[in-house]
Amino acid sequence: MRADAQNTVAEIEKSLDLLAQRMDQATAQHRLEEFNARVEDPNLWDDPEAAQKLMRDRQALVDAMETYEGIKQDLTDIVDLIELGEMEEDIEVVAEAEESLKILARRAAQKELEALLNGEADANDTFLEINAGAGGTESCDWAAMLARMYVRWAEKKGYKVELQSESAGDEAGIKSATYKISGHNAYGWLKSESGVHRLVRISPYDSAAKRHTSFSSVWVYPVVDDNIEIEVNPSDIRVDTYRSSGAGGQHVNTTDSAVRITHAPTGIVVTSSEKSQHQNRDIAMKALKSRLYQLELDRRNAEINAAHEAKGDAGWGNQIRSYVLQPYQMVKDLRTNFETSDTKGVLDGDLDAFMAATLALDVSGKSRAEAQGD
Repeated sequence: MRADAQNTVAEIEKSLDLLAQRMDQATAQHRLEEFNARVEDPNLWDDPEAAQKLMRDRQALVDAMETYEGIKQDLTDIVDLIELGEMEEDIEVVAEAEESLKILARRAAQKELEALLNGEADANDTFLEINAGAGGTESCDWAAMLARMYVRWAEKKGYKVELQSESAGDEAGIKSATYKISGHNAYGWLKSESGVHRLVRISPYDSAAKRHTSFSSVWVYPVVDDNIEIEVNPSDIRVDTYRSSGAGGQHVNTTDSAVRITHAPTGIVVTSSEKSQHQNRDIAMKALKSRLYQLELDRRNAEINAAHEAKGDAGWGNQIRSYVLQPYQMVKDLRTNFETSDTKGVLDGDLDAFMAATLALDVSGKSRAEAQGD
């Protein structure tokens, strides 16, 4: 086997080692049997939330086991094929197998990154909040573009997307929107997107066709589950009901059922605009607890805390990523220096490479070597 192919095999084997450690391979089968026994309990669904969490945990373990075994078996098959091709001096077979090996290496590296999502809340669902910044109509339009980008990304991941609240722009786009995105590792993937996003383009709203710079902010915080205790003093909150002011349509209603909760000690404001006022209060309280939990995460994690303290306004000097559509095509993350000229793909939700670059830089405070126990 050629040296470069051997190096690729070694990289895949390192990824497999990490995957095995992350799922605790020695106990995985035993834990799966325990999950299966609990699933068969006829009283399981007496507590729907606990049952749903059990099913998610079980599926996460099944996915981890299947991923590990799938990559391991594919590696064995490809190596056998390369060795067979070399024995028979079939250059085409060897070349095809080596290409398959490279594809497998990319897949293994991606799964390795996912396995590194082991922060306290990484596996949780997440809230995604988008706010238009400096730039008026331009920024409202940019905020709507970002909302579409993240919805497309989430849909490609197979995640469930629910619009929690939305405020329409005066002329176009949105002033703000909050989504709940549900799925395994939703928060772990999206947490690196928090910050200010900058757009440079020829304005469709400028008759002189001049280039404009717009800013919008994205903030991500985890949905608090039953394993995280957050107490909210009733005297610290103010609950207001109001008529939703959205532009109408599928996601926005105009009843008086919308709820806004203000948390006095922190100044946090959360809203929900579903059809039921009771449902809105429940959703808004969960969102508030999630925001408070995020503050606690910030206090524990100095790097995350520093980023949030430095976020400032959605304008110059605070951006984490630039999207340049004119005079050239480029999306660049200013933290990792990862960039691509495929601006259309990015705006259509192809964000995994950017998220992976940030995860590789620092995932839950661990380098790859530390995560592997080296």
